[in-house]
Amino acid sequence: MRELEHHLQTVLITGASSGIGAEFARRLAARGSGLVLVARRADRLESLAAELRAAHGVPVTALPFDLSGIAPGAALAAELDRRGIAVTAVINNAGHGSWGRFHDDDPAWLRHMIAVNVTAVADISRAFINRLRAHGRGYLLNVTSVAAYAPVPNQAAYSASKAFVLSLTESLWAESRGTGLRVLAFAPGVTSSEYFDVVGTADAAGGSRYRTPAQVVGAALRVLDRRDPPPSAVAGRLNHALTLAARLVTRRRGVALAAANTLR
Repeated sequence: MRELEHHLQTVLITGASSGIGAEFARRLAARGSGLVLVARRADRLESLAAELRAAHGVPVTALPFDLSGIAPGAALAAELDRRGIAVTAVINNAGHGSWGRFHDDDPAWLRHMIAVNVTAVADISRAFINRLRAHGRGYLLNVTSVAAYAPVPNQAAYSASKAFVLSLTESLWAESRGTGLRVLAFAPGVTSSEYFDVVGTADAAGGSRYRTPAQVVGAALRVLDRRDPPPSAVAGRLNHALTLAARLVTRRRGVALAAANTLR
């Protein structure tokens, strides 16, 4: 696979208004990539877009959009076609979490979380993957989670949603071999971001040390820049060890260990 040329990319980033998504935007703009920034908060998107245009002279489109709606991939593709913007890479970063027993979760919030974490990722990947393959020099990066590698009581639906993203992306990696398209599922681990403000408790971190968005994005781009990236990767040695350990124990033991850490 040829070297990844960031200055030739136009990258669609979801969840771009803060945290990991905003850091991806800053790093990629510094490398010369054009950007399409997608999130619900128009003011933040416009502010970030103006910052990046001024700092790096790259084209940046701010596109306020609610990913929980019907067929978000088709809607985004149609809007970009209308504007004459051809994206060559996609980062599905947007996602929400929850904390607490499944039977106590608000049904409306669960539906919204699954719509953003699962449906939108699949729909956007499907809407753009043929375009990305035709370009043959870009990438599809789906942000998953360390929670994808084993069931997590108190985050039952969240961990299940991220397991879907991991499995889907690894399959797309195999299906895309030979097309020139890089496909990567990347798990940040516990990251200092608005995720925990939304979840409402730092207990969801499970006592783990927070990583910064800069550390996470730097690690993701190092993997993506390889000549032959793997189907999935995890940020940090400890997180990598945890995901390996999850594969070495029985499912019963893995769930029991997770419950001991989260059901307190």
